[in-house]
Amino acid sequence: MALSTDPYKGARDFYPEDKRLQNYMFNIMRHTAETFGYEEYDAPILEPLELFLSKTSEEVVNEQTYVFEDRGGRKVVIRPEMTPTVSRMVAAKRQELAYPLRWYSIPNLWRYERPQRGRLREHWQLNVDIFGIDNINAEIEIIQIANAIMHNFGATHEMYTIKINSRKLLEHILSEYLQLSEVQRQTLRHLIDRRSKIEESEFLAEADSILTPTQREANLSEKLLGLLNINSIDKLPDKIKEHTSAKELIGLITSLQAMMIENVQFDISLVRGFDYYTDIVFEVFDNHPDNNRSMFGGGRYDGLISLFGVESVASVGFGMGDVTMQNFLDLHNLLPSLQPETDVYVVLIGDVLNKVQNVIADMREMGLNVAVDFSGRKSDKQIQTAVKKGIQYVLFIGEKELSSEQYTLKNLNTGVEEQHSIQRIVSIVKDYRQQ
Repeated sequence: MALSTDPYKGARDFYPEDKRLQNYMFNIMRHTAETFGYEEYDAPILEPLELFLSKTSEEVVNEQTYVFEDRGGRKVVIRPEMTPTVSRMVAAKRQELAYPLRWYSIPNLWRYERPQRGRLREHWQLNVDIFGIDNINAEIEIIQIANAIMHNFGATHEMYTIKINSRKLLEHILSEYLQLSEVQRQTLRHLIDRRSKIEESEFLAEADSILTPTQREANLSEKLLGLLNINSIDKLPDKIKEHTSAKELIGLITSLQAMMIENVQFDISLVRGFDYYTDIVFEVFDNHPDNNRSMFGGGRYDGLISLFGVESVASVGFGMGDVTMQNFLDLHNLLPSLQPETDVYVVLIGDVLNKVQNVIADMREMGLNVAVDFSGRKSDKQIQTAVKKGIQYVLFIGEKELSSEQYTLKNLNTGVEEQHSIQRIVSIVKDYRQQ
């Protein structure tokens, strides 16, 4: 039986045109992060399982991780996210590093989940984190970077919304305002996180099952639902509005709006599933009616580094997946028409391969990417190859051209042929490439 040509389920093959698009996206991400002073890091794709058992969500650990035992009998996981890894790295050199740290990475991640639009088992994710800043300025900068990336992709504020909440505010509401126990609060946080994926009646039924009979008689589930439907901090009850976390949220939103990031929206039901988040959380939502969903997000996770037995380090960051980002760019017609890396395709006329090597070397030395067709096929077949690859220019070289040092350059888009020196040809191609 013949072997299948399909990639592993939930993973992708990257042909040159696919890799070209991925590189374009990664270059935008890298450039934006580096303009804010962030440095790139990386780490092994394999980690000890206990690293993710500590603080990652139960759903990720129990249902979505690729776990196996290595030949030494150690339980190993293919990383499903990067935050525990970068926290481990910071903890390892806690005393040696110069704070604040500004780090970013674009790692390959794996999660065992049902492949669907926006979610695959294998994906890449930009991670941007700042360490050592324990005030709201860290959140402001991280959200600035997320917004700048969207802007650099060509997105306008009408295309997406940045939703913001505070875990501390939600904890205050559940513990002090609704008087719920710790176990009830933890269970309700996970339920609130799933709220957008279930019907209101189902949400109320599950909320009621968490409450005691006395709490149900007091209609606490309806009271909670009413709070979750509030879309402005000003509309919260005064007792909640006076809490420090609510005032901090107001300050954050005001600062972002002063920076012309006006598509910021308070969302009290925003939780984010990972257990390590401790305060401000945010998510960026696509406003397109065909993809009205969360694309990426992050928040503050101050306690994670201390799990490694060192002093805690204030930490804020976000992760942006390549799959959801590409879907966004596609739906909003923001994907560019990318040219192949090859600038010139050389078609040889006659047996001149050895004689053209110096000419080709000069062109490469002057900065052009040059592919030479030495297949021996007819010229029209060679030209067809260049057309199929999307290459703009074909250069014909034979004995006549080598003798006169005037070479025929054909623009495959316009059909125009011109004879020039190599220096002039390099100039023409470079000018086109810079358009």
